[in-house]
Amino acid sequence: MTVKHLTKPYVVHALINGKAVAADKQFSRENPTNPDEIVCYAPVNSREDAIAAIDAAYQSFAAWKLTEVGERVKRMRKAIEKLKASVGELAQLLSLEHGKPLYDAEGEFAVSFMWMEFACDHAEEVLREEVRQHDKGKTIITKDPIGVVSAITPWNYPISLSTIKIAPALLAGNTMVLKPSPYAPLTVSKVVELIAAEFPPGVLNIVHGEADVGVELTSNRKVAKIAFTGGTETAKHIMKAASDTIKKMTLELGGNDAAIVLRGFDVGDERAMRRMVISNFLTAGQICMIAKRIYVHRSLYDEFVQKYIEAANKWIRVGDPFDPHATIGPVNNKKQAEHVQRLIDDAKNRGSEVIPLGTVLDAGLFEQGYFMQPTVVLGCGYDDPIVVEEQFGPTVPILPFDDEEQVIALHNESIYGLTSSVWGREEDAIRVARRIEAGTTMINTAAVQGLDVQFPFGGVKQSGVGREYGIEGILSYTETHVINLPHHLELPYIPE
Repeated sequence: MTVKHLTKPYVVHALINGKAVAADKQFSRENPTNPDEIVCYAPVNSREDAIAAIDAAYQSFAAWKLTEVGERVKRMRKAIEKLKASVGELAQLLSLEHGKPLYDAEGEFAVSFMWMEFACDHAEEVLREEVRQHDKGKTIITKDPIGVVSAITPWNYPISLSTIKIAPALLAGNTMVLKPSPYAPLTVSKVVELIAAEFPPGVLNIVHGEADVGVELTSNRKVAKIAFTGGTETAKHIMKAASDTIKKMTLELGGNDAAIVLRGFDVGDERAMRRMVISNFLTAGQICMIAKRIYVHRSLYDEFVQKYIEAANKWIRVGDPFDPHATIGPVNNKKQAEHVQRLIDDAKNRGSEVIPLGTVLDAGLFEQGYFMQPTVVLGCGYDDPIVVEEQFGPTVPILPFDDEEQVIALHNESIYGLTSSVWGREEDAIRVARRIEAGTTMINTAAVQGLDVQFPFGGVKQSGVGREYGIEGILSYTETHVINLPHHLELPYIPE
């Protein structure tokens, strides 16, 4: 089925306790390639709807937590097979509502499947109880589910950043209420419906809406854990809302990830330079873990800039997400495009040089949608907004540095610490990487190209709390419960 050209918009509903729930009000999601076209209408759910979804999850938790892990895995695998059978249409829907090229949407689903299957493969082992015999008796350690999880997900990678929460939460025996971003509500809703159909009613629910829904999901006493991916400022409000009931949290937040190019980097390595360009501009630069600033050793700077521009001009082709020649589509929404443009304009006003990159495939379409031609910014100051703020769009500054001490300090003075990358000879790169303050540091690659779902992912400082992916990502949805069976010893220091 081809969904590029709609005959009419899709209609999205909330899913509460296994039933579709409409709302009195709706919001529309436009096609970022053609903002005059409405892709879908989604409900503006009320606070009462959020409470109903939480209550449904709370009630279903009592039985779901008692199911065998093997039964949970069986159900999740069936859901994965259903998603795979529908991935052609789902990827097209994602391109349509998000703006990312079709290959990028398909790649997002591929990462989602890798993670969901990893979680299924390891759930029984990770969640198995441990029995320790020791000289004081016996101790049983169990990994119990936490309860109702509120998941709040962003628009940039809406499928992978939803399934990264759904799979481990449900496999661990929790129930969930998920709220997607209004900038990408359609495909997530389809995915949740397909998964939820394989589980008892109330185990997985989805609601849409405005701030009052988010407040309820983060403050309701029946919610035991919050799993949020999004901006750091929003996370601060979530932490405050959750503080009265001391909820568990996994927060994957913003980043201003740096790529550090050492003296020993081979500027003539075309494949490495292409990886660098992709690490800056995949998904139009709208990835939390993308490299958003590049520091290059001064001895390489001029040649690096030249080779970088050559590589960018070869790879970057801005166009219709359904055009197989396009590597970059539009920015997801007008607000984000305006934010990126403000940073670019500020850089120009400060005297920086802004160089357009790549090819625009269709000038008429470019003017119609939320398209931005990618740019590289040269001559910035180290403290300029385009360097210290998260652009989350198709622009990147390149700055020189003189020695390792300087560049490590430039990296670590940021309030963020999600991912980073070091480019150069392996021994040198590892030495520098050990001193970087970040959740992940990649060597000679960056962003999604270096992601491995087997290992934990998350940030330090204001880039987040906790970890997703890996066995740690499964355990983050559990409580450790210790059951002690000591020998009956009389302790001499306790009086009778």
